[in-house]
Amino acid sequence: MNKQFRLVVFDWDGTLLDSEGRIVECLHAASQEAGLASLPPKTLSNVIGLGLKEAVETLYPAIDAAVYHHFLERYRHHYLFASQTPTPLFTGAREMLEDLYQRGFWLAIATGKARRGLDRVLAEQDLAHLFHATRCADETFSKPHPQMLLDIMDRVGAEPDQTLMVGDTEYDILMAHHAKTAAVGVGYGVHGRERLLRHPILACVDSLGELAAWLGECEVA
Repeated sequence: MNKQFRLVVFDWDGTLLDSEGRIVECLHAASQEAGLASLPPKTLSNVIGLGLKEAVETLYPAIDAAVYHHFLERYRHHYLFASQTPTPLFTGAREMLEDLYQRGFWLAIATGKARRGLDRVLAEQDLAHLFHATRCADETFSKPHPQMLLDIMDRVGAEPDQTLMVGDTEYDILMAHHAKTAAVGVGYGVHGRERLLRHPILACVDSLGELAAWLGECEVA
């Protein structure tokens, strides 16, 4: 198994940040205020990792344009301002990122979040300085399209065989596959171990501690 990489790209929600509860809560609140059908939490959580536009279109394929824009506005309001549900980093995430940075890896984020939301949370967590590149779903194609990864590799000058994608959804794994990079799945997030193992991955870990240990054995290419 090749464990030499130059660039490690992380998904954000469900991989580094424990945000599933808040996202599901805000999707539910926005759907209620937009007059849309109430959907089960599992259905709502399934779209985490997609861009917000793609998530809404997946949940409500026949949504009217005006209702769609109202839904987006209410979701952003709830997530950024109204919700009191905490979104902590998974225990050990900061230390893992700092270790990888100190060891000389290039670090990046490829996320379904919008730029405004990612910049806000990186500032709150004081983590922005650890990442050499970040890419958001409102800047390019949503996962599982490979463009986010391709843009990041181009930005830092990494080749696909030097790049590792780490994520908790099959959207992350399929994005990596389409970009011809390696991938590691984290089974503690949204889609779970069984679903991730349906796709080609180097490993599937069950905790962030296990992820940190796996990455701790990697070498800089």
